[in-house]
Amino acid sequence: MFVVATAGHVDHGKSTLVRALTGMEPDRWAEERRRGMTIDLGFAWTTLPSGGTVAFVDVPGHERFVPNMLAGVGPVPAALIVVAADEGWMPQSAEHLAALDALGVAYGLLAVTRADLADPRPATARARAEIAETSLGAVPAVAVSGLTGAGLPQLREALDRLAAQLPAPVVDDPVRLWVDRSFTVRGSGTVVTGTLGTGRLRVGDELELAGADEPVRVRGLHSLGEARPEAAAVARVAVNLRGTPRDRLGRGDALLTPGRFHHTDLVDVRLAGDPAADLPATLTLHVGSAAVPVRVRPLGPDTVRLRLARPLPLLVGDRALLRDPGRHHVSGGVRVLDVAPPPLGRRGAAAARAQVLAELDGRPDLAGELRRRRLIRTGALIRMGVPVHAEPVAGDWLADPAHWRRLGERLTEEVARHAREHPLEPGMPVDALRQRLALPDRVLVEALVRPPLRIHAGRVGAASANALPEPVALAVQRVRAEYGDRPFRAPEADRLVDLGLGPREIGAAVRAGALLRLADNVVLLPDALDDAVRVLAGLPQPFTLSAARQALDTTRRVAVPLLELLDRRGATRRLPDDARIVVT
Repeated sequence: MFVVATAGHVDHGKSTLVRALTGMEPDRWAEERRRGMTIDLGFAWTTLPSGGTVAFVDVPGHERFVPNMLAGVGPVPAALIVVAADEGWMPQSAEHLAALDALGVAYGLLAVTRADLADPRPATARARAEIAETSLGAVPAVAVSGLTGAGLPQLREALDRLAAQLPAPVVDDPVRLWVDRSFTVRGSGTVVTGTLGTGRLRVGDELELAGADEPVRVRGLHSLGEARPEAAAVARVAVNLRGTPRDRLGRGDALLTPGRFHHTDLVDVRLAGDPAADLPATLTLHVGSAAVPVRVRPLGPDTVRLRLARPLPLLVGDRALLRDPGRHHVSGGVRVLDVAPPPLGRRGAAAARAQVLAELDGRPDLAGELRRRRLIRTGALIRMGVPVHAEPVAGDWLADPAHWRRLGERLTEEVARHAREHPLEPGMPVDALRQRLALPDRVLVEALVRPPLRIHAGRVGAASANALPEPVALAVQRVRAEYGDRPFRAPEADRLVDLGLGPREIGAAVRAGALLRLADNVVLLPDALDDAVRVLAGLPQPFTLSAARQALDTTRRVAVPLLELLDRRGATRRLPDDARIVVT
């Protein structure tokens, strides 16, 4: 299927032409038929000489209904511009063309209607000259009469040729169906229609309603008036939604592939049209079938920041237009450069941002996004419309390679600084490192750790975990020299101080495995446990606390916590009468 939207001044015969081509009535409302003027969007289709199908989105031509016209044109890839031979180029001809140009529509055809009432050549020449200055460029022209049928065969052939020029639709991309109509069918429920520009829809698919938290499910699909199990782009489709109230959605909403679009109310865009500095503070943004008021903040000569009245599912590279409804004026087309821009809170931030935007062209660029954002989750980039073909550095985090290298260097420096400032600690806490490096997730810290550093007990430090600061190492050596032949004697508190072992030094030695702490200010050399088990195993079993104390040649101050520690480790077992046995 090939979808084309009409465009042109009111009363130039757009609906008459569609009716003559298709045999269908595009004006859906009785009021439209009574007044002989299209008010809202109409839809019709026909088979072309090649056997292909063309579906028309017929739009109103009156200036009061330009928003309706833009809702129909927004998602459509090609346009049929209609100009009457007896009236020629008119104001709405110009505004409709400006809208097509702003949206970047590059494929089109000129139909000069009412050729039975006037020589079509002057109107054709003027219209082609106007169109040639836009994104459409040079377009074929056909003179026709919807009343007599003259030129219709030639127009059908021209439509066939236009269809052959269109790029192949991308059916593997996510679905973003802009809703242009919603209604209720008795017995079926809510139905929405739109132009499926990319992707594929199937009965049973779960979709996301833009701006809503709960999913919606496709109950049925129709295209060209027939029920279908699936529909692929490009196509006009009617989607029956299961269990979705009619008042939940309408024109300007969108049905989306879940998790593939970023809903944003703040975008940076490049403007093609009026100078950014001349734009009024408020305009209307037209994108897809949506029309949303926006506040405009100029950044550079052709770049602006738009604050949307409500979030929309936008992607980098999207085309839209800004319109001043009060003046009936298309201010210009915009191309979305960034759907998640940074705040502009500091003095000079806007000028700096303008310099960044000046280098962007609206084409999704993974390397550029990583360079600007430094760290970002894979899913966030995908929802912006940026293809991801790089491996995460940790979890689902992607990083700019240069920034990642600098982070690794800074981590090493921070760990070394912490070691100098806190020599008795076994390393820098991971969370402290995360905060110091301004990282959003501790898995990034863990991924940055490289030898000779390691993570142990939630801290990052030297891989030689048993290394001690020199003063502590000397104090432990003195303990070993003084108590090596009396392994179950513990220095008294004042002796520990004399040896240079205060609470912090003892803690460092215990963490490094150089001392064994039994209780506050009760420490032994680390091999005392194994030695104690061997001594106790030589006693008659079971044995008492007193027998153990004498065998170990120690004091009750040491024997009690030592036996309790052996109990906890399963080396000994305490009996009901408080005697113990060694567990073999």
